[in-house]
Amino acid sequence: MIRAILADISTLRIDVIVNAANETLLGGGGVDGVIHRAAGPELLAYCRMLHGCPTGEAKITPGFQLPAKWVIHTVGPVWLGGDQGEPELLAACYRKSLQLARQQRLRTIAFPAISTGAYGYPKEAATRVAVRTMREFEKDFDEIIACCFSTDDKSRYERLLSEQESA
Repeated sequence: MIRAILADISTLRIDVIVNAANETLLGGGGVDGVIHRAAGPELLAYCRMLHGCPTGEAKITPGFQLPAKWVIHTVGPVWLGGDQGEPELLAACYRKSLQLARQQRLRTIAFPAISTGAYGYPKEAATRVAVRTMREFEKDFDEIIACCFSTDDKSRYERLLSEQESA
Protein backbone atom coordinates (compact mmCIF):
# COMPACT_ATOMS: atom_id res chain seq x y z
CA MET A 1 0.00 0.00 0.00
CA ILE A 2 1.17 3.51 -0.81
CA ARG A 3 -0.35 6.44 1.02
CA ALA A 4 0.30 10.12 1.61
CA ILE A 5 0.29 11.65 5.08
CA LEU A 6 0.88 15.11 6.52
CA ALA A 7 3.54 14.73 9.23
CA ASP A 8 7.05 15.45 10.42
CA ILE A 9 9.00 12.49 9.00
CA SER A 10 11.33 12.49 12.02
CA THR A 11 8.40 11.47 14.29
CA LEU A 12 7.33 8.34 12.38
CA ARG A 13 7.61 5.04 14.24
CA ILE A 14 8.29 2.76 11.26
CA ASP A 15 11.15 0.61 9.98
CA VAL A 16 12.93 3.26 7.90
CA ILE A 17 12.63 6.89 6.91
CA VAL A 18 14.38 8.40 3.91
CA ASN A 19 16.47 11.52 4.28
CA ALA A 20 16.77 13.98 1.39
CA ALA A 21 20.47 14.54 2.07
CA ASN A 22 23.25 16.48 0.45
CA GLU A 23 26.36 14.73 -0.92
CA THR A 24 28.33 15.16 2.32
CA LEU A 25 25.65 13.37 4.43
CA LEU A 26 26.67 15.70 7.26
CA GLY A 27 23.34 17.46 7.74
CA GLY A 28 21.94 20.58 6.21
CA GLY A 29 18.68 22.45 5.94
CA GLY A 30 15.14 21.25 5.41
CA VAL A 31 14.28 17.64 6.15
CA ASP A 32 17.99 16.77 6.37
CA GLY A 33 18.49 19.15 9.29
CA VAL A 34 15.30 17.99 11.01
CA ILE A 35 16.36 14.33 10.81
CA HIS A 36 19.90 15.02 12.02
CA ARG A 37 18.67 17.09 14.98
CA ALA A 38 16.09 14.46 15.99
CA ALA A 39 18.51 11.53 15.61
CA GLY A 40 21.16 13.14 17.80
CA PRO A 41 24.92 13.52 17.38
CA GLU A 42 25.46 9.79 16.82
CA LEU A 43 23.95 10.12 13.34
CA LEU A 44 26.46 12.77 12.31
CA ALA A 45 29.34 10.70 13.69
CA TYR A 46 28.14 7.63 11.78
CA CYS A 47 27.60 9.61 8.55
CA ARG A 48 31.18 10.90 8.73
CA MET A 49 32.37 7.31 8.32
CA LEU A 50 30.33 6.91 5.10
CA HIS A 51 32.40 9.51 3.20
CA GLY A 52 29.44 11.06 1.41
CA CYS A 53 27.02 9.83 -1.22
CA PRO A 54 26.74 10.68 -4.92
CA THR A 55 23.55 12.07 -6.44
CA GLY A 56 21.08 9.29 -7.23
CA GLU A 57 22.61 6.85 -4.74
CA ALA A 58 21.54 5.82 -1.21
CA LYS A 59 23.20 4.74 2.04
CA ILE A 60 21.67 3.38 5.25
CA THR A 61 22.38 4.22 8.89
CA PRO A 62 20.77 3.36 12.22
CA GLY A 63 18.04 5.77 13.37
CA PHE A 64 19.72 6.39 16.75
CA GLN A 65 17.31 8.62 18.74
CA LEU A 66 14.61 8.62 16.03
CA PRO A 67 11.47 6.51 16.42
CA ALA A 68 12.39 4.90 13.06
CA LYS A 69 14.90 2.08 13.34
CA TRP A 70 16.84 3.10 10.23
CA VAL A 71 17.51 6.09 7.99
CA ILE A 72 18.25 5.81 4.28
CA HIS A 73 20.09 8.87 3.03
CA THR A 74 19.69 9.70 -0.65
CA VAL A 75 20.93 12.68 -2.65
CA GLY A 76 18.45 14.10 -5.12
CA PRO A 77 19.34 16.11 -8.19
CA VAL A 78 19.39 19.89 -8.34
CA TRP A 79 16.83 21.03 -10.93
CA LEU A 80 18.67 22.49 -13.94
CA GLY A 81 15.72 22.66 -16.33
CA GLY A 82 14.94 18.97 -16.72
CA ASP A 83 17.29 18.05 -19.56
CA GLN A 84 20.35 17.24 -17.44
CA GLY A 85 19.20 13.78 -16.37
CA GLU A 86 17.17 15.05 -13.42
CA PRO A 87 14.19 12.66 -13.87
CA GLU A 88 16.46 9.63 -14.09
CA LEU A 89 18.52 10.73 -11.07
CA LEU A 90 15.39 11.40 -9.02
CA ALA A 91 13.91 8.01 -9.93
CA ALA A 92 17.26 6.45 -8.95
CA CYS A 93 16.96 8.04 -5.48
CA TYR A 94 13.62 6.33 -4.89
CA ARG A 95 14.66 3.08 -6.56
CA LYS A 96 18.00 2.74 -4.70
CA SER A 97 16.30 3.59 -1.39
CA LEU A 98 13.59 1.00 -1.95
CA GLN A 99 16.12 -1.62 -3.05
CA LEU A 100 18.24 -0.97 0.04
CA ALA A 101 15.20 -1.25 2.32
CA ARG A 102 14.13 -4.46 0.59
CA GLN A 103 17.64 -5.94 0.97
CA GLN A 104 17.46 -5.19 4.72
CA ARG A 105 14.01 -6.85 4.85
CA LEU A 106 12.35 -3.66 6.06
CA ARG A 107 8.59 -3.57 5.56
CA THR A 108 7.58 0.07 6.14
CA ILE A 109 9.28 3.09 4.57
CA ALA A 110 8.53 6.82 4.39
CA PHE A 111 9.86 9.34 1.89
CA PRO A 112 9.93 13.12 1.95
CA ALA A 113 9.47 14.97 -1.37
CA ILE A 114 13.07 14.57 -2.55
CA SER A 115 14.66 17.55 -4.37
CA THR A 116 11.56 19.78 -4.19
CA GLY A 117 12.91 22.19 -1.56
CA ALA A 118 16.22 24.00 -1.96
CA TYR A 119 17.10 21.84 -4.98
CA GLY A 120 14.18 23.40 -6.91
CA TYR A 121 12.67 20.34 -8.60
CA PRO A 122 9.11 21.24 -9.75
CA LYS A 123 6.70 19.57 -7.34
CA GLU A 124 4.27 18.11 -9.89
CA ALA A 125 7.06 16.53 -11.94
CA ALA A 126 8.86 15.24 -8.82
CA THR A 127 5.66 13.71 -7.45
CA ARG A 128 5.01 11.90 -10.73
CA VAL A 129 8.51 10.38 -10.62
CA ALA A 130 8.07 9.44 -6.95
CA VAL A 131 4.68 7.76 -7.40
CA ARG A 132 5.73 5.89 -10.54
CA THR A 133 8.86 4.54 -8.82
CA MET A 134 7.05 3.68 -5.58
CA ARG A 135 4.53 1.66 -7.62
CA GLU A 136 7.37 -0.52 -8.95
CA PHE A 137 8.07 -1.70 -5.38
CA GLU A 138 4.60 -1.62 -3.82
CA LYS A 139 4.30 -5.41 -3.58
CA ASP A 140 7.61 -5.63 -1.67
CA PHE A 141 6.45 -3.54 1.31
CA ASP A 142 3.63 -3.48 3.81
CA GLU A 143 3.50 0.29 3.48
CA ILE A 144 5.23 3.01 1.46
CA ILE A 145 4.49 6.48 2.80
CA ALA A 146 4.82 9.83 1.07
CA CYS A 147 5.38 12.04 4.10
CA CYS A 148 4.23 15.50 3.10
CA PHE A 149 5.18 18.89 4.50
CA SER A 150 2.02 20.72 3.37
CA THR A 151 -1.62 19.98 2.60
CA ASP A 152 -0.94 20.97 -1.03
CA ASP A 153 1.81 18.35 -1.26
CA LYS A 154 -0.46 15.71 0.30
CA SER A 155 -3.28 16.56 -2.12
CA ARG A 156 -0.89 16.29 -5.06
CA TYR A 157 0.27 12.81 -3.96
CA GLU A 158 -3.30 11.65 -3.34
CA ARG A 159 -4.41 12.87 -6.77
CA LEU A 160 -1.50 11.18 -8.57
CA LEU A 161 -1.87 7.99 -6.55
CA SER A 162 -5.56 7.76 -7.48
CA GLU A 163 -4.83 8.60 -11.15
CA GLN A 164 -2.22 5.87 -11.42
CA GLU A 165 -4.46 3.34 -9.63
CA SER A 166 -7.20 3.84 -12.19
CA ALA A 167 -4.82 3.93 -15.17
